[in-house]
Amino acid sequence: MLNDRTAARYRRTVADGVALVADTVAGTDRPFTGITPGELAPRVSGIDLDRPLGDSAAALEELRDVYLKDAVYFHHPRYLAHLNCPVVIPALLGEAVLSAVNSSLDTWDQSAGGTLIERRLIDWTAERIGLGPAADGVFTSGGTQSNFQALLLAREEAVARARETATEPLDLHRILPRLRILASEASHFSVQKSAKLLGLAPDAVIAVETDRDRRMRPAGLARELDRCRRDGLLVMAVVATAGTTDFGSIDPLVRVADLCSWAGVWFHVDAAYGCGLLASRTRRHLLDGIERADSVTVDYHKSFFQPVSSSALLVRDAATLRHATYHADYLNPKRMAERQIPNQVDKSIQTTRRFDALKLWMTLRVMGADAIGDLFDQVVDRAAEAWQLLDSDPRFEVVTKSQLSTVVFRYLPPAGPARELADEANLYAREALAASGEAVVAGTTVDGVHFLKFTLLNPETSLRDIACVLDLIAGHAGRHIDEHLGRPVHDGTGAEPARRAG
Repeated sequence: MLNDRTAARYRRTVADGVALVADTVAGTDRPFTGITPGELAPRVSGIDLDRPLGDSAAALEELRDVYLKDAVYFHHPRYLAHLNCPVVIPALLGEAVLSAVNSSLDTWDQSAGGTLIERRLIDWTAERIGLGPAADGVFTSGGTQSNFQALLLAREEAVARARETATEPLDLHRILPRLRILASEASHFSVQKSAKLLGLAPDAVIAVETDRDRRMRPAGLARELDRCRRDGLLVMAVVATAGTTDFGSIDPLVRVADLCSWAGVWFHVDAAYGCGLLASRTRRHLLDGIERADSVTVDYHKSFFQPVSSSALLVRDAATLRHATYHADYLNPKRMAERQIPNQVDKSIQTTRRFDALKLWMTLRVMGADAIGDLFDQVVDRAAEAWQLLDSDPRFEVVTKSQLSTVVFRYLPPAGPARELADEANLYAREALAASGEAVVAGTTVDGVHFLKFTLLNPETSLRDIACVLDLIAGHAGRHIDEHLGRPVHDGTGAEPARRAG
């Protein structure tokens, strides 16, 4: 146990672990080894957990074999797949401190200063967004939880309004089937998931059409709002996305806010990805309109370069957080609220909760917000350069230009029999690339067609890295097509000029 008598042992043990991780990172020359589940699973399942090693050095050596050696390393410049970021060192320092002290951020008597630090960071973020003096919020485990809690609050507000305007008493079971959520076709899957968890109808989430840049069409939103009104449905929330997962697109927040205001509907902005713009010195205007939201999701563990997990939900009106409040006599009795004791569990859907806010606190105190914003601007700049590179490369077809750091594209074989194999060639290229360990890219579908995706969150990824990965993809895809058609092995070049998708 960590205590006054074991502090020296703690220092030595953690130092050994840090040294192992540092040596591993320093020696990593690719983002992944390409190991398969079938290869790694026997190593893990073969460990007898009822026979401890009794020595941390031996346990670390074993950990090297079953985890560190084959981990996916997001810090590598050729990891280009998901919304996983390399992390800044001050945040790692915060992680070490919060893990050792082990504060739980549910009540004041378990966290004290931790409570105040989290609240200060919530205020700071709300100020950056521009939500106003009545704003509040709470740290969460990630964007999915933040979106869920936002929609929970929106549901409760909608139910309360429905009851207030009804001419007869309404129970919840009569209201829930009529509730609807409007979100763009490119919104995050957590909107659908939240609707299910909230007990809404299977068709409660209505997809609003997007334009060729994959942004919500305001005219489409207006039509859906009007249709719901005519059909006697209650729109409990409109979800705008500031940084879609697939395309990095930002919905027209000002126009969406106007429509929500006109319809009297809760306006939620999912800025889990695009929240890095809050710290940008050159691109903050891309979030204009977010200050009018009723709730906002931010993921610091994406575009603020924080370790997982570090997310938050912000709300314009602190009073709406009461919908997540439950007072337990053994934990947070009502008398504490009356005495203004700051218990974070009063506003969270979690009880026991890590002091994840400390990571962001240390980052801001060491580096400052401008430095974080500059890092995010670098990856957005790099994505724009990657798009230009792809757009001019005859081997590839590229989709709409992202407002953030995502690039969606595919290998495009020449017209004819090879073109018919484009889907499976791109799927194969992604798998072959991961198996080689030389790079990791993501995949998605666009209008039913398989595409590949770069998600750039590493400022050290260079255009040369991207060009190299494109050559590898073209090589894998071209060879797959040639082998399938029985032709001599193809080098991945010579396709028709690229056409822009969508």
